[in-house]
Amino acid sequence: MDELAFTSATDQAALIRQGRASARELVEATLRRIERLDGALNAFVELDAERALDAADAMRPGPERPFAGVPIAIKANVPVAGLARGSGSRFLAGDRATYSAYLVQRLRAAGFIVVGTTNLPEFAILPTTEPRANGPTRNPWDTSRTPGGSSGGSAAAVAAGMLAIAHGNDGGGSLRTPAACTGLIGLKTSRGRISRGPDAGHSWLATEGVLTRTVLDSALALDVMAGYEVGDATWAPRPIESYATALRRHPGRLRIAVTAANPLEAPVDPECLRGLRFAAELLAALGHEVVEARPPLPPPDVLATFLTVFGPAVALGIERGTRLAGHPPGEDDVEPLSRAVHERAQRTSSLDYLAAVAALQALTRRVVGFFADYDVLLTPALAERPLAIGACDGMGERPLEDLDRSGRFTPYTSLFNVTGQPAITVPVGFGPDALPTAVQLVGRPLAEDALLQLAAQVEAAHPWAERQPIP
Repeated sequence: MDELAFTSATDQAALIRQGRASARELVEATLRRIERLDGALNAFVELDAERALDAADAMRPGPERPFAGVPIAIKANVPVAGLARGSGSRFLAGDRATYSAYLVQRLRAAGFIVVGTTNLPEFAILPTTEPRANGPTRNPWDTSRTPGGSSGGSAAAVAAGMLAIAHGNDGGGSLRTPAACTGLIGLKTSRGRISRGPDAGHSWLATEGVLTRTVLDSALALDVMAGYEVGDATWAPRPIESYATALRRHPGRLRIAVTAANPLEAPVDPECLRGLRFAAELLAALGHEVVEARPPLPPPDVLATFLTVFGPAVALGIERGTRLAGHPPGEDDVEPLSRAVHERAQRTSSLDYLAAVAALQALTRRVVGFFADYDVLLTPALAERPLAIGACDGMGERPLEDLDRSGRFTPYTSLFNVTGQPAITVPVGFGPDALPTAVQLVGRPLAEDALLQLAAQVEAAHPWAERQPIP
């Protein structure tokens, strides 16, 4: 069973349907591998082994459960009944969910078995995963480096073969960045594609999703997760066909814009540029029209406008902790960066917030207008190689400087949380440092199908999933 460590979720489910493996065997193998590897990587916050094994024993494959018996982990900022959702913070360490998010309910209904929750930076702020509460998560390709964030625990778990698939979410790149750091597929869906209920309402920036090693796993998981739930304030319209069905179709000849320009005018590492050139040449060889072009980009001070909108989400997490604890956070309850973002949010007036939203909406119209002439935008996924542990952790005397630092590391992702467009990071090889190199593909609004088709073409022409960081 340990040989299945790097088998896709789709293939694991097929083995169970065919009777060649049982759900219990698969869950037991997963728990053994976590026990062997997680001491070095620190991907998990909490394991739920007993309930996972009970669920495996009760699992019966069927057409309504396409992933029957396949283990999965949930990022520890989403409620799973009985498990802590501490959001990487000491202040929320005692918050144990009494219910499960609609997303978790859908995954379980499809046959997935939740084995535990994964690590994240405090309140999912940074694109690294080094919370004071749980300690740093390390990249399986190089344990001195970050696996990215904020879904870094999930990325490390999948990249190391602890799991074939793990949940994450993306409010500024938090799926795409760890996918790029660890050689995985990270799809940020269109705004409203996946419900965030029952407690989380409409989010202007954040979306839910998964990290996988194959495009097919991402497409099939999206079919499971996508769709309206009663009470959702906003939702994306239902696609005309399943994403797995769309994946079997050729995307046609697409017009693809390619650029290394970024809103923060951050310098770009030569390996990231090499990956961009390689992807552009590969897509041209696959028959697509690839041209140099860039969408309208905001000025570098857009990060401050983004923080005006993003900051209140962090503040709400701290306010939730205050209600649970019955008192405001003490000096050691929250990290310096979280405190700084919270204090800034408290100083932001409602008019300032609405003005920032209006400015970003105006930017959205300009950026989305660019896609009238192009089907897809190709950019680097990162501007730098995965950062060293400790290089950007928000713990210093000037924590907001780490927020600026994080923007220079990941200047390509947050813009498309603002616009609400789908975007996906796709591996395209490895650099001289033996770390994965990835690019980002951005689609028109609601066009996840075209992105998945294009990613599948890249995957078929330049396979990556067979390369493994850990035996």
